[in-house]
Amino acid sequence: MNILDRYILKEFIKIFILILVSLTGLYLIADFFERMRMFLSNHASLGQMISYSFLNIPMILSQMIPVTTLLGTLLSFGILSKNSEITAMKANGVSLYRISLPIIILSFAICITAFLLSEFITPYTNQKVKHIKLVEIQKREKLGSFKQNQIWYRGKNGIYNFSMFDPQTKTLKGIKINLFDRDMNLYERIDAKEARWEDGRWIFKDLLVTTFPKDKFPSLEKISSRVIDLPERPSDFMAVQKSTGEMGLVELNRFIKKTRSEGYETTGYRTDMHGKIAFPLVSVILAILGISFSLRSERSGGVAQSIGTGIIIGFSYWIVFAFAISLGRAGTIPPVAAAWAANFIFGIAALLMFMRVKT
Repeated sequence: MNILDRYILKEFIKIFILILVSLTGLYLIADFFERMRMFLSNHASLGQMISYSFLNIPMILSQMIPVTTLLGTLLSFGILSKNSEITAMKANGVSLYRISLPIIILSFAICITAFLLSEFITPYTNQKVKHIKLVEIQKREKLGSFKQNQIWYRGKNGIYNFSMFDPQTKTLKGIKINLFDRDMNLYERIDAKEARWEDGRWIFKDLLVTTFPKDKFPSLEKISSRVIDLPERPSDFMAVQKSTGEMGLVELNRFIKKTRSEGYETTGYRTDMHGKIAFPLVSVILAILGISFSLRSERSGGVAQSIGTGIIIGFSYWIVFAFAISLGRAGTIPPVAAAWAANFIFGIAALLMFMRVKT
């Protein structure tokens, strides 16, 4: 690494850290005031509020790193252009492609760091944030656990076991419920393919009900649909079911394989899994876009212009990525295509713009 590379990296890293700290701080402040009503209504302690905000930082960082890379590139190269430093480099025979190389290499390192953060740290901190919110602050008693890719829940009338719970559709799948009387004697078991929460009640589908009367043989009854009066609501299961943000790539892949082997739909989970891989890579794409915009016309750099350009590009990427992911979760397009659509579109645009840069 020569002096020029170190100088460019130094300028970029200074701006990158400043922007990342600023964006993270703004996000924390906005999120804190948004949660203030929840904190006050549940009489949360100062320690709980601080822990909640602090443990949110890894998730915020994983979301902010791509746009920070973009803004850092735009500002650092914009400043170099405005100060005629890039012109001086070109006058000494250094091409714009060579000038850009340190930032592109660093963006790959940032990409790997973001992936490791989202794989090993964010799932754990997201679980802790969820526990603080639902159990410690909102005082919901945690009566279940997520083990071996299954939900175990101790209900008011018995012990429940589910393959999965979908919070968006409020649907339980792969259900096994053992109901006990006051003397803890098993009097009924319910096996069902799924149960959906509709109009304030649980509607079970494809049931097999086993009744255990005293001093008699168990009786079986197969039913296509029935309303089961369970005291638990969908919100009671949210403290137990892990979301995709609370699982690393390996755990999520294992969960998908098991759920698919049991015959259940996993399109949404597969979309999120591919999204976990695709999203960190956007840092490289946005870095190349930032370089291309900054170098398209020298001495046109400016802080306001760079920030404005970064906001437009970043916001555009988020719209395309979120829209594609929603189509993938709905099954409209394949999960792989949904996760990588935004990267493909913006990657092609970045390469075309970068190739048009006048060296």
